[in-house]
Amino acid sequence: MAKIVIIGDVGGCVTQLSQVTVPVLEDPETVVIQVGDLIDRGPDSAGVLAFVQRRLEDSSRQWIQLIGNHESQYLGAEMFWPQRLADEDAALLDAWWLRDRLRVAAAVRTAEGEEFLITHAGLTVDAWRKLGEPVTATTAADLLNTRPEELLWHERGPLWAEAGTDLYDSWLHAAEPAPFGQIHGHSTIVDFRRRAWLCGERIRQRTAVDWAARHTFSRISATRFIGVDPKHGRYGAPQWLPLVFHDATLLA
Repeated sequence: MAKIVIIGDVGGCVTQLSQVTVPVLEDPETVVIQVGDLIDRGPDSAGVLAFVQRRLEDSSRQWIQLIGNHESQYLGAEMFWPQRLADEDAALLDAWWLRDRLRVAAAVRTAEGEEFLITHAGLTVDAWRKLGEPVTATTAADLLNTRPEELLWHERGPLWAEAGTDLYDSWLHAAEPAPFGQIHGHSTIVDFRRRAWLCGERIRQRTAVDWAARHTFSRISATRFIGVDPKHGRYGAPQWLPLVFHDATLLA
């Protein structure tokens, strides 16, 4: 068992990333899972990549790096962000992908027995069915880590699904109950800055928000869906925290 620390989208904000990760990595029993979107929008994408590269070299057993849609631009998906990375930074992402240092999914079990699939944007019902309807988070993560391209580059796949309209709505209207919980970044169902909702009433009624940490917790079937994108924007969120599970187990 370990303390598992899950970090939402970074978006080029290296100061915010280092402030929360350097202290926790001093504990050798801590595992960090970062959900992707390390780059773009913020002031220092190159600095973020250099920071993560050091973690992958020096603390590889403690750092699990997932791919986000912004990284996918350099690994097979179409370019959509107007500012491109420098060639050496794009090559670094390519090297991580080729060496399996950049993954699609992870899975954890909390001390309370909840199982969560962790991806950048979440696994919708349609994507889950295309994956073969896995019944555990571990199996889903293992299958996603085979890199099924028909899902990865799809606009509603695990790198691109929107939290409210794609992910949550799909499971709320599904004939089947959600087989496991999910943790995702990429998008959120609230506006943290204005403390406003960005989703329908059905989702809102099932959701609790930690406004200070910038996390959302939605109850769907007997599971929880947790959003961890802090929406750093161009300069970094003034206040936020990673999601922490104590005495948890890394499953995949």
